[in-house]
Amino acid sequence: MGERQITGKHVLIGFVAAFTVIIGVNLVLAYSAVNTFPGLEVENSYVASQTFDDRRAAQESLGWTVRAAHAGGILTLSITDPHGAPVKPQSLDATVGRATHVFEDVRPDFRFNGKAFVAPVELGDGNWNIRMEATAADGTEFEQRVVLHKE
Repeated sequence: MGERQITGKHVLIGFVAAFTVIIGVNLVLAYSAVNTFPGLEVENSYVASQTFDDRRAAQESLGWTVRAAHAGGILTLSITDPHGAPVKPQSLDATVGRATHVFEDVRPDFRFNGKAFVAPVELGDGNWNIRMEATAADGTEFEQRVVLHKE
């Protein structure tokens, strides 16, 4: 039985196979990144930055604390003032979703029960966030991304 020798043909096949795998994986990852991109936060970041400090100061002056929890198929979003009293904003808009994509995003139909906003929502395992926008009684806009605590 003779010894097998590595020829130029074998080396070429090895290089082509290795680079095919590398390029293939890169193409799959690039496709996934573009396909799952949730979009822009703002249309023009420069314009948004011009009013950022004023909006942040107005929002912080409300002194609101927001907490979200999910247990037994019920999503609870509680907003409290600096004294711990429940707050019912003039308007509330919220989207529940994952940080990495928008495929599973849902917009719960929240109802205020006197203490917090509640909505029936079925959520799978893993990390979930709530992107909420509310308007205070005085017209101050309040925006926050809240980490959802599953219980």
